[in-house]
Amino acid sequence: MDTKINSKIPFKIRVLTIVSKIPKGKTMSYMEVAEAAGSPGAFRAVGTIMKNNHDSKIPCHRVIRSDGNVGQYNRGSEKKIQLLKREGALKKT
Repeated sequence: MDTKINSKIPFKIRVLTIVSKIPKGKTMSYMEVAEAAGSPGAFRAVGTIMKNNHDSKIPCHRVIRSDGNVGQYNRGSEKKIQLLKREGALKKT
């Protein structure tokens, strides 16, 4: 997935644009999103942007930690796990 975008666009908009393009069944890590947005060290900022996102068109549940753990979700971690399993991004146990 080509996620590189213009660095003149504000970071938050770049992050939201990248995340909006993550297809069902796929995930990206906070670090991968930060790198694709042109700021490799800004993975915590990506987490903050995701935490504050309430636009249902932005699938913030598809952004996970680099170690494979799902991380937090503004609608609850259990909901994030449920959504990822439903989309096939996590194995159902």
